[in-house]
Amino acid sequence: MTQPIRIAAFGFRSIPLRDGCAGADTFAAELLPRLAARGHRVLAYNRLYPGERGHDRLWHGVRLRHVRVPWRTRGFDTLWHSARCTWDIIVHDRADVVHLQNGGNSPFALVLRLAGKRVYLSQDGVDWQRAKWPWHARAYLWLTQWLTAFAPHAVIFDNVFVRSAFEQRFGRRYDFIPFGADLDQDGLDDSVLDELHLQPGGYFLFVGRFIPDKGLQYLIPAFEGLQTDKRLVLVGGAPNPSDFERRCRATSDPRIVFPGYVYGARARSLMHHAYAYVQPSDIEGLSPVILQNMGLGTPVICSDIRENRYVVDDCAITFARGDVKDLRAALRRALDAPDELAALGARGRERVARTFSWDAVAQAHESAFADLQAWREGQATPSLQGGR
Repeated sequence: MTQPIRIAAFGFRSIPLRDGCAGADTFAAELLPRLAARGHRVLAYNRLYPGERGHDRLWHGVRLRHVRVPWRTRGFDTLWHSARCTWDIIVHDRADVVHLQNGGNSPFALVLRLAGKRVYLSQDGVDWQRAKWPWHARAYLWLTQWLTAFAPHAVIFDNVFVRSAFEQRFGRRYDFIPFGADLDQDGLDDSVLDELHLQPGGYFLFVGRFIPDKGLQYLIPAFEGLQTDKRLVLVGGAPNPSDFERRCRATSDPRIVFPGYVYGARARSLMHHAYAYVQPSDIEGLSPVILQNMGLGTPVICSDIRENRYVVDDCAITFARGDVKDLRAALRRALDAPDELAALGARGRERVARTFSWDAVAQAHESAFADLQAWREGQATPSLQGGR
C-alpha cells in the first residue's frame, strides 16, 4: 500500500444512496470505502436538500460531511454545493488530494489547484449533450470543457471515446479507468419480488433516472405494443419533478410497474431475477447499471450507441438507438429465444469477471492519487497529464 493520503471527494449527491441518486453516487459508494479500507483518510461531501436528514458521520470508513442546499434548481444546486465544498476544503485544509466528478465542477478544480491541492476529475460522458439540461446549463457545460482539459492535475475518463476526443482536441494525454461491477450473487433481498407481485424471470427491468437521454420514451411504447404476459419494471424517477416523468407514468398499460427508487440488496435482487435488463439510452458514459446486471448474469438488451457496445461487446442484444420498432423487435427476439438469451447472460458475466472489477478500479485510482507523494517530494513527474 502507498503512504496514507488525505482524500476529499464531491460532485455526487449522497453516500449511502438515497432517492434521486444515480451513477455518480454508485461510483462514489463503491470507490470511496475501498480507498478507506486501504488505509487512506477519505472525506465525502453529501448534498442535503430541504427536508432531508444527514446520515451518520462515518460510513464504511468514509467520513461524511453534509452540505445543505437551499433549493433544487437544476444545475445551480450543484454549483452551490461544489462552491461550499471547495471553501470548506481550502479554509479548513481538509485534504491533500481532491477528487471531483463531472466537468461542470472544473472551475472549482482550478480554484483548488491554485490553493495548493492536488486535483483529479472524473469525466464520464459528453455532459453538454444530455437532453435533461436546459440550454443555459448545456452552454455552461460546453464552455467548461476547456477548464476540464487543463485545470485539474489529471482527468480520468471511464469512456474511451470521450477520452480520445479530448486528447485529439486538446493535445494532452488522459487516463482511462472504467466503472466496476460486483459479481457477488449472495445477500439478495428477494422480499421485493413479493412486495411488487413479481415472479423470477417474469419481467423486463430498467433502472435509472427518468430523463430523456435514458430513453424511456422509446421503451414504454415499444413494450406497450408487445404481446406478452411478462411485465416491465421501471425503477427510479426524476431527480427533480418533471413533465417527462409525469408523461412516463401516464401509461395505461397495467403490465408496467413503477416501484420508485430501489437500492442495495433489493435492487440487486430485481436485477438478478429479471428476464432481461433493458437500457434504451441515447447517451451514456460507461453505464454502471449495465455492468451491474452483467455481473449478476442477467441478459442485457441495449441501444447500439458505441458506449454501450463497448461495455457489452458480443454479450447482449442491441437495437438501433431511438427506434421504437427495432426495440420492440429486440424484446420479441428475447422472448422467442430464451436459450440464446441465457447464453448471452452467462457470457456477460464472464466478460465482467475478466475485464471489470471494483477492486481493480480502486487500485487504479489509488495508483493515480499516489502520484501525490512524488509530486510533494519532487522525486518524479506525475504519471498522468498534470504537471506537463
